[in-house]
Amino acid sequence: MSLLLPLIALFLLVLTPVLLLQLYFSFHQWTVYLSTWWDAEYVGFDLFDSVLTDPRFGWAALRSLAFAASSTIGCFVFGFILAYLMYKPFRGQSLYYIIFILPMLTVPVVVAYTAEMMLYRNGPINDAISRLLNVDFQASWLTNPHLALTTAALLEIWNWTPFSFIIMLAGLTSIPKEPIEAAEILGASKWRIFWEVQVPLLRPVILLALVLRFREAMA
Repeated sequence: MSLLLPLIALFLLVLTPVLLLQLYFSFHQWTVYLSTWWDAEYVGFDLFDSVLTDPRFGWAALRSLAFAASSTIGCFVFGFILAYLMYKPFRGQSLYYIIFILPMLTVPVVVAYTAEMMLYRNGPINDAISRLLNVDFQASWLTNPHLALTTAALLEIWNWTPFSFIIMLAGLTSIPKEPIEAAEILGASKWRIFWEVQVPLLRPVILLALVLRFREAMA
């Protein structure tokens, strides 16, 4: 119980006041530059009604789900591949580990600002593509509605693949050796060992990685 006390204190002192404040703003109409928040007008469920009846809300929800689903799958696939390549010790493993987790250690604001500069209409990405294809390529990666969602998902995948990588690497290294050794003695191929031994043992870890990543992507 003593181990949970810091977590309980954090929830009560930090998260609970924020939650109560969010609930307060959900039922009150407040404009930050017109009045103080404690003088906000009570409007009941009017804010919920205006949001849920807005036709743009449905499309926004679908885009959020598409973004979360695609980025979650992308992070998991790349993270799992990297973890599978890394879970057996080899020379220089620590260096590769540091390189692979660097994107997650980068502050999201820095990622967004750098991506904006690189993906600008006249930025280095379009310039490199123009030189490579010998055409005047000026795609609007962040403003074109047909490209913006894909671009944002790819940036999210790059930024958070290390998260799935760390979880899956921990899962792979914790698999007991006995089932794998038994399958090898019986003559099972590496593919059958992976699909019929390792993946079933990794199901709880895979579920954890997918749920946590999807939850963060929807936040």
